[in-house]
Amino acid sequence: MDLAQTMIVAGIGCKSGVSEEEVLAAIRAALGAHDLEAEELEALAVPEQKTGEPAIHAAAQALGLVVLVIGRTELANAGDRTVTRSNRSLEATGAPSASEAAALAAIGPKGKLLGPRVAVGPVTCALASDEVLP
Repeated sequence: MDLAQTMIVAGIGCKSGVSEEEVLAAIRAALGAHDLEAEELEALAVPEQKTGEPAIHAAAQALGLVVLVIGRTELANAGDRTVTRSNRSLEATGAPSASEAAALAAIGPKGKLLGPRVAVGPVTCALASDEVLP
């Protein structure tokens, strides 16, 4: 498999007012859990409720990535493919895991999670790909 051809997106969920470093720490932890590097990411994906979080945009800029905004309908549609279940996330976003659903929705219907979300403090990060990685 050629990783240069594989699309990997990091879905981000967080509490309000997080810092750039907290977002980056969650991304690094998720990447580390799968032996991936930041250069392998295509984008960050966030629920539309989090588009106003400056730390997410700062982290994306630091990594040279775009932020993909995922609407509530798309999150809900991807929700049946999430691994993690959080009632708080379900109420707030319509998906059982905002970060997992955002990553899956950004990839599309064939997207697969690389694993469950990783939580670092107030930030969660989930990675999804358009291919099954080893």
